[in-house]
Amino acid sequence: MSTMPKPSLYFQVHSSTQLAKCTILKSIIDSNFHLDLAAYKSEGSLYISTFFAVTYGVGFAALAAIIVHVAPFHGSEIWVQSKSSFQETTMDIHTKLMRKYKQVPEWWFVIILIATITLTMFACEYYKDQLQLPWWGVLLACSIAIFFTLPIGIITAITNQTSGLNIITEYIIGYTYRSYPVANVCFKTYGYISMLQAITFLQDFKLGHYMKIPPRTMFMAQIVGTLLAGLVYLSTAWWLMETVPNICLDKKSVWTCPGDTVFYDASVIWGLIGPRKIFGNLGTYTAINWFFLGGAIAPILVWLATKAFPQQEWIRLINMPVLIGATGSMPPATAVNYTSWIVVGFLSGFVVYRYKQNWWRRHNYVLSGALYAGLAFMAVLIYFCLNLEEVNLEWWGNELDGCPLASCPSAKGVVVDGCPVFY
Repeated sequence: MSTMPKPSLYFQVHSSTQLAKCTILKSIIDSNFHLDLAAYKSEGSLYISTFFAVTYGVGFAALAAIIVHVAPFHGSEIWVQSKSSFQETTMDIHTKLMRKYKQVPEWWFVIILIATITLTMFACEYYKDQLQLPWWGVLLACSIAIFFTLPIGIITAITNQTSGLNIITEYIIGYTYRSYPVANVCFKTYGYISMLQAITFLQDFKLGHYMKIPPRTMFMAQIVGTLLAGLVYLSTAWWLMETVPNICLDKKSVWTCPGDTVFYDASVIWGLIGPRKIFGNLGTYTAINWFFLGGAIAPILVWLATKAFPQQEWIRLINMPVLIGATGSMPPATAVNYTSWIVVGFLSGFVVYRYKQNWWRRHNYVLSGALYAGLAFMAVLIYFCLNLEEVNLEWWGNELDGCPLASCPSAKGVVVDGCPVFY
């Protein structure tokens, strides 16, 4: 194992030396924004924290578990439903009622799909020096999104938990198109976010189907909403970058951008340096790949248990993709996010459901929406009332780890200001 003479190539979940890290990273990037191998070797290999490495391993396991879980548990159901949808032999009451409205022609969706893919490929070719992603990368990303939409959609429909494709998309493009960090980011966006938006699109249409909203009205709402959301997101991000000094860099500010920091770190790990130098035969963390096998075996064990003990119906309720992928938001989420989620989920899904089931059926869905709306409302209120006035609330709930040394590296010989050095 190689030593690490420079501290900035050591990635924690949230680096406390962000400015220094950016400086060192610039030294290993050439003028074309590719990896400078000579500079990289002189700086030393990249190390990540144990938590970050395990998080990637859990992502590997969750992805394998999704595919293996859907095949034995829902394979026959998918086949039957697929034949039924093409033949239209069965029709529930909701579908019969919705037949009274004008349906959305299928060619509307096809035109939008072809147009967006074509424009994306044009943008990648026209701005090739900036985006770095070739045209075939767009097609590969879209193929991955289409392939995983069905199995992940089934898991989402059953559990309301949507697994991500961020890790597998980074892994694939990191091997096939090495040392292009921006291309890695674009590929992940086209592959992962496209699938995620497809699931959200289906959820909205399902809700509109049950509420008997005309399909063409739902379609236009989706199109207009997408255009407005894109403009609002872009303008908000541009405004924040222009008005907030040292955004995402000043760790004393509330604008720490944990999600964007992880996104940036991932582009360096998977795109610039590449998975082969980290998780492959040239890297330190090759053992993480065994998580793929563990994730594939776990659903098979559950399926075998259902066959061995058919009278135990609770075994079929064990969903390994959800259990394994539950930590998919860490990072940037921390332990306090998960403990609050567990408490609320336990009280709502177990205590109230068991002892006040009528109340649960009547109010639980409304409670979920109220919590989401309250969170969004308070985020806006806190920003305008406190953040604009530069008022910061300092209490233990805002402390990321509760320990001043939690972000310090533990590898031997790594020197960081304010941290102990191990020899």
